[in-house]
Amino acid sequence: MSESTAARRIVVVDENDKSRVIANGPSPDVRTDPARPGFLSARMWVSDSTPVKLKGLRETLNAPQSLEPPLGGSVCRVVTFPPDASYKGRVGAREVQAYFSAMGSPAASTYSPQAPHPYMQKTRALDFCLIIAGEITLVLDTGEVQLKAGDTVVQRGTNHAWSNRADRDCVIAFSSHDGMY
Repeated sequence: MSESTAARRIVVVDENDKSRVIANGPSPDVRTDPARPGFLSARMWVSDSTPVKLKGLRETLNAPQSLEPPLGGSVCRVVTFPPDASYKGRVGAREVQAYFSAMGSPAASTYSPQAPHPYMQKTRALDFCLIIAGEITLVLDTGEVQLKAGDTVVQRGTNHAWSNRADRDCVIAFSSHDGMY
């Protein structure tokens, strides 16, 4: 999947009691990671409160970029993880910090040379993670879980990373919601 083929986003509104499409195409907010060729993070929608306002809102991607959802809000994104082999051994603290900074969440990184994966992270969020295509390994502090298309992870603010040990991309849809410890 390339930036031009990032996940399609269809935004539907209700105007005058009639539903209609106001956006249909790739997300206008796609981020990459120069240290991981093929990595794409397409932000689809952001809400800044719950319950979410359903009328009168036409676009939300002007909200500041962050891996974490806004306080009291949520964020939906679709992420393509390239095979680890494309960057393994060439990523260190500088590259990882650059990625988390570019994503607006420098404090989310829990990078350590001793960590089980360089992109270990922890956010204060409840994430529903649906594996759409491919395979991936959920890396935790005390173990790993192998995942394939159709699997769902309920990630509850824990330290983790996503490791693609296969030979093709893995695509995951994330629905992240503000949480508290």
